[in-house]
Order: sequence, then C-alpha cells, then structure tokens
Amino acid sequence: MGQYYIIDFDSTFTQVEALDELARISLKDHPDRESIYQQIEDLTNLAMEGKLSFADSLEGRIKLLKANREHLNQLVKILRKKVSPSFSRNSKFFKNHQDEVLIVSGGFKGFITPVVTEYHIKKENIYANTFEFDKDDNIIGYDRTNPLSQEGGKVKLLKELNLQGEIFGIGDGYSDFQLKESGMIKKFFAFTENIERKSVVEKADHVTPSFDEFLYINRLPRAISYPKNRIKCLVVGKVDEEAIAQMKKEGYNIRHHEEIKEDYLQEAGVLLCDEEHQPTPEQLQNAGRLKVIGCFGRVSGRKLNEAACENGIIIFDDPKHNPRSGDFIPKRVIAFMNEGKTHTSCNFPDLQPPRINNAHRLIHIHKNIPGILAKINEVFARHNINIVGEFLVTNTQIGYVITDVNTGYDEQVLSELKGIEHTIKFRLLY
Repeated sequence: MGQYYIIDFDSTFTQVEALDELARISLKDHPDRESIYQQIEDLTNLAMEGKLSFADSLEGRIKLLKANREHLNQLVKILRKKVSPSFSRNSKFFKNHQDEVLIVSGGFKGFITPVVTEYHIKKENIYANTFEFDKDDNIIGYDRTNPLSQEGGKVKLLKELNLQGEIFGIGDGYSDFQLKESGMIKKFFAFTENIERKSVVEKADHVTPSFDEFLYINRLPRAISYPKNRIKCLVVGKVDEEAIAQMKKEGYNIRHHEEIKEDYLQEAGVLLCDEEHQPTPEQLQNAGRLKVIGCFGRVSGRKLNEAACENGIIIFDDPKHNPRSGDFIPKRVIAFMNEGKTHTSCNFPDLQPPRINNAHRLIHIHKNIPGILAKINEVFARHNINIVGEFLVTNTQIGYVITDVNTGYDEQVLSELKGIEHTIKFRLLY
C-alpha cells in the first residue's frame, strides 16, 4: 500500500490562475478587456470558494476567453516562469516520486503538461480538461464528458482511478477540499503560498504555506531542512520596508515589536533592528534559536559582537548607513540562511562557499579549539559518509565549518555532530 500525492495546478503548482492569464493574453486588444478580466476572475473565485459550481464557472470563463493555440503557446511561456518557488526548488522530490505524484486539475492539459513535465511528472499522471478547437485553431469549447469539467469532478476522477494506498491532497480551492469531504483521501492540505481562501482554510486538515512545509511535516525529502514559514523574523525599530518585503517573499514569519525582550528573542530565528534597538549581550545568552542579526546601522560595540559570536549568532550591520541597506542587509541575511555565506559579517570569519548540487550542507559552529575538525571528520568516517566539499574558517573566538556530504545517511550522524564537545551551534542547511 503506497502513498499518493494529488496536487492542484492553478494557484498551487503555479502562482496564478492560468485561465485568468490566458484572458489577459487573448483579450489584450479588446475594448472591454478590463470588464471581461474582472468577470473571469469573479467566476474563478466564486468556484474556488465553493459559491458557484465548478461546471458553471468553467463554462462561463471559456465563453469569455476568445483564445486560440497561439495564445496558449504564449501562456505556457508565462506559466513556466510562474511556478511556485517551493515547488520549483523541490524538483528532486518529483523526480524521486514519479509514480506517486498526480496533477489533478480543473485546468487544461494544453498548458499544464508542458509546464509540469519539466519537473519529472509523468504525462500519464496528469489529469485535466482538454480544449476543443475549430479549423482555425480557435478554442470553441472543451470535452464535457471529462469528469474534471463537471461539478465534483476530482471526486469522480478519484473513484475511477481507485488508487490503493494513502492519498494526500494539496490545493487552494473548494474542489480540492471536496476530496477530503468525500472520505477518499487521508488528509487535505490547504496550500496558501499564493492565495489564502478562508472558506477552504477553515476546512483543511493542515494549512501549508509552502510545499516545503508539506514535505517537512510528512518527513519527506526536501530541498531545505526546515521550512522558513516556521522561522520567526523579529523586526524592531526603523527597518526598511524593502528589507521586510524581501524576508516575506522568502517565506519568513514576520513579527513586529516596539522593543527587544528576552521572550521575543527566544522565539526568533532572525532579528532585523535599527541602531537604536539592539539586543544586549545578556539577552543573547538565552536566544537559543537566533541565528542571524541584521542591523540597519552600526553595531553598538565590541561586547555585543563577542556575545553574539560566543552564542553562534552572526551579525551583518551597515555602519555607513548605506541608502541601499534595504537591499544589502536582507541579501546578506538570506545568503547566510540559505547557503551559509558569512561575507561582510562584522563578527564571523569570512566564507563564501559555492553551492554544490546533490549534496547535504551541514554547518558546525564551535569554540576555536584545536582538533574539532578532526572530530567532525571522524564522525563522517565512522558512518562511511563521503565528503563532497569542506570549508573551515576561524577567528579568535570560533571555528566555522561547512561540510557538503552525499545524501543517504542515518539521522544519528546529526546527533553525533551536535554532541561534539565545544559545539556552539549545528544545523542541517539543506
């Protein structure tokens, strides 16, 4: 008995509703285009929220489109650039689970197939509607015998497929929830990376702000070790709005407070602050989750730098008050969180390792005491783990090691690395 993953396309695998995008292409020269766009979007939303039958919504939208094959070709080019980031970065999961992943959509194969097959999804596992064309390649309708063109179509299709095993559904709309309502799937995950529909979220077994989150809670292989939506980014003081927008785009859970308190820091993985609102060295002693500080201004003194270093917390600051710090600081923070890069930090040794594909990256921060690297490598040797790349830099306080290793090892390895004497912080980056 295997597991199957039923994944929606519009506003789930991709960031947009494809028929809405198709309308913007096909009607761009129409004098009433704005009015028609709005009608199509309204029909989409009413169906996704369960306020209009899917069949009525689909029929209404197709009548308004006035599209042809050339418009479809243009749409595919757009959709390829609009794949949801968390799906895009987990293409390896799709490659390794080709038999278990099914795309089930009320959309159309004409634009879905060319997009998802680039992610190793099998054509025979793509279930969607099909357009009907006239002799001039204009879309004039669709196959109404296809269950996915009908109300409750996803439920009808799953009954026909009769999959034997545990089935998980991932989507943003009411038709996705209907699979759970029918009792045919084990869990329904409301996907909210692109849009959050209250009527759907309220009925979900779990709300997943990203595909990373879905993979994480189901203990499945993923591109990043820990979903960013679970990492709190504490914002205190005058922090550039552009910086906050970048952190939101990365998926971090933003928390605004007027001052820094210990209980806020204890929950935060990232701190963005200005020169007037910096943590004290004492506050950092209990900030066990805090990994990085981005300060929009100059760090208040040597003691704060040293306290952060002692606790494995990297600091990026902007001592010259660069007018571009709204872009500079978050980029440095994101590069550290994503790849372990420490360049331009004011308290960590400088390291800019290249990204190595098909490997896991481990970060080990420890007191600068001789012999730690040997102990790290002894753990790898004892478990027959191949090291693809290894980088060590030090300053007077700490040693900072990044090790890229082949995938496929026992999780006991991670516990042993954390347990090495004089370890300050350890994490699996990806």
